[in-house]
Parts: sequence; structure tokens; C-alpha cells
Amino acid sequence: MPVVLDAAQADFETQFAALLGAKREDSADVDDVVSGIISQVRRDGDDALIALTAKFDRLALTPDTMRFSQEEIAMHCAAVPDHERASLELAAERIRAYHARQMPEDALWQDETGATLGWRFTPVSAAGLYVPGGLASYPSSVLMNAIPAKVAGVERLAITCPTPDGEVNPLVILAAQISGVDEIYRVGGAQAIAALAYGTETIRPVDKITGPGNAFVAAAKRRVFGRVGIDMIAGPSEILVIADADNDPDWIALDMLSQAEHDESAQSILVTDSPAMAKAVQVAINRHLQTLERREIAGASWRDYGAVITVPDLATAAELSNRVAPEHLELCVAEPMKLADEITHAGAIFLGAWTPEAIGDYVGGPNHVLPTARSARFSSGLNVLDFLKRTTLSQMTPEALRAIGPAAETLAISESLEAHGLSVRARLNHLNQP
Repeated sequence: MPVVLDAAQADFETQFAALLGAKREDSADVDDVVSGIISQVRRDGDDALIALTAKFDRLALTPDTMRFSQEEIAMHCAAVPDHERASLELAAERIRAYHARQMPEDALWQDETGATLGWRFTPVSAAGLYVPGGLASYPSSVLMNAIPAKVAGVERLAITCPTPDGEVNPLVILAAQISGVDEIYRVGGAQAIAALAYGTETIRPVDKITGPGNAFVAAAKRRVFGRVGIDMIAGPSEILVIADADNDPDWIALDMLSQAEHDESAQSILVTDSPAMAKAVQVAINRHLQTLERREIAGASWRDYGAVITVPDLATAAELSNRVAPEHLELCVAEPMKLADEITHAGAIFLGAWTPEAIGDYVGGPNHVLPTARSARFSSGLNVLDFLKRTTLSQMTPEALRAIGPAAETLAISESLEAHGLSVRARLNHLNQP
């Protein structure tokens, strides 16, 4: 049964701490398996990808069929119905426009000593996007990962998308085309991450890897980090809804189930200052669980990780939300923007009852790749900056070096780094020559 708490209870703090500490991430010990797969790909290249794809995806590949051809891409794109194509294009347009506003500006200025200082941003040269495969894959995730990369100016974007038993989701292929993806490979799992990180005869290595995946993919991303950059190690999805009494409990229930249906380990939490709303939402959730298509998954999520918390006021609700640091936060209250000012930790905030989280998953514009497992306390969702590098710029004039060089020399000596100090002193001595 879901956890039902009341902030007025004497043992509330203990129970809330237990809720925060509950482990939802996949506990399978996959690291040793992933380590072996990465080693195999590094050693055997394409041969490893072909063998592992046959083993896990039941699909026979050759180096020539590993990558989708232009003819195959055109065929799959043509299979997408017009109304689905139009929806993807609308989503892509909004995502692209939102992320274009995130592009930072270069800067260059001269300070009081005459030194020129600044920074500039340049994109990574190549990025790899992992897309879960089969008919359960998500074209929206392709848009959310690929479009920011292209907006940032990434020259080469490669996708790895497994096709178990040869099944292809045409929407994923179309999403890749709309997003400007350059290469699509039908490989998946930890072996795909290894190929993107280290390269094979067919797949050239990239500089950064993003995209969701199962426990094996997450473990592989963790292992290759440092060789390449990664976006994050994502855990199960989560939503926290703060709702006052002036809401339709059916809407709130559906919003919470929209995350519960993702994964049996997903988490949905309601925080409300209305005991009546708390009860009504639970009734509505139980009713929808009788008919929901993914009711077994959603039901397990709600049973094992769901929570309903009653609080005396919305200020307490905001305080508790900040401690949870949810991936998705809905503020279904009369003055959502005012309450949002009290929120310091959340991956994404959805303001008002007319903004269901599902809008953010598809067509809102902001990215839906967000920090989970309380990591919103220190990290942000995927954005253009994830595909950019900031390089600092500095240029000393003789006058600037004369002004600040002695301090650098002093600090170098204090750290016992003689050559550091001498490199500055040599120039200062030159300036002091008659």
C-alpha cells in the first residue's frame, strides 16, 4: 500500500526520512557483466557487437547492416501516419525554439591592468545518443536529446537504437531525421555504449553520450565516464504534486499515474493541505488502476513507492518538496508562481492545474531529461550547455604583467613550484632591463 503521512503526526519526521531513504534504483549486480562486455567490444570491435546483438536482440547483423541506410530511413519515415508526423514536427519546433534561447554568449573585456580576459563556447565535435529499442522506444527522447546537441552546433550526432527481433519503431527513425541525426545504428545495451566511447571498425567514437537506458546501459555509462562525457546516471521516474483543495482529484490522480506507468520502481507523491483532496485522489487512483492499460506496472509503482502527505499549509509543502528534490514537480495551487519562488530543488516545475507533466514530456519545450533520485539538489536537466565547452581566454600586456606578475611569483614560491615562479620572473626581469 502507498505510504500515507500527516505532517502533524508525532513520528512524521521518522516516517518521512524513511520515505526519502527508500531505494528504488535497480539493485541487480550488473557491473561485472558490463565490465566484460566493454572489454569484449574494445578487443573485438564489430565482431563483438555482432555477437552480442545476436545474443541479446536475436538479430543477425553484419558490418554493412549495422547502420540504417538512407533507403531504410526513408522507408520507415514514410510509414509514419501524417497526424503523428505533424505532432513530432510540432514538438521538435517547440523544443528547438526553447533550447535556442539557452545558447550562451561569448565575452571578452579588458580589466583595469590592461589584461584582456574572457571566455568562448564551442560544441563537442561528436555526440552519441542512446535510444531504448523495440516498439516500446520513445521518439520524444530522441527529440529531447538530439535537438539540444544540434542547437549547440554538434557536427556529428550518432544514435544507437537496438531493434530486438528486427522490430523498428518508425517514429524513432522519423524523430532522428527531424532532429538532424547523422547516423543511426541498430545496436543496443552496454555494448552500444562501449562502441560510442571507444569506437569499432564501423562506429566512430564520440565525445559525449546521452540518453536513457536500463541498468546495464547506466552501468556502462558510469564506466566509460572520463573517456567520454555523459549526461547523467538516471534512475526511475518520479513526480511530486502539490495540490490545494480547489482541484479535480481525477486530474491529480492521472498526473500521478502518468509517472507510475513508466516503471514499477517509479514514484508518485501527493502533498496537499486538504485531507479531503488526499482521500479523493487515492480513490481516483484506485479507480483508474482498474482500467489503465499499463495497470500492472502503475499498480506496482503506486503500491510500493506511492505516497500521500497531508500538511498544515503550502509553505510546509514547499519545504518537504525541497527535501525530496523531485524530478517533476506540479504546483496545482491558486498561485503557482508564488509557491514556485519557495522551490529551490526540482528538475522541472509545472505551474498550475492546466499544466500536466505530460505536456513537458512531449511538446512544452523544456527538456524532459531530468535529474532523478534527489540529484536535483545539485544538478540540472539536459540542455544546450551539456554539449558545449567553455574555454577561458586571457592575454597579458607588459603593463598588466608588471601589475599582477609579482603576486603570481609569490604564490608559486609559497607552493614550492619554482619553475612557475621563474616563468613569471623571467618576463619581469626583461621588463626591468634598461
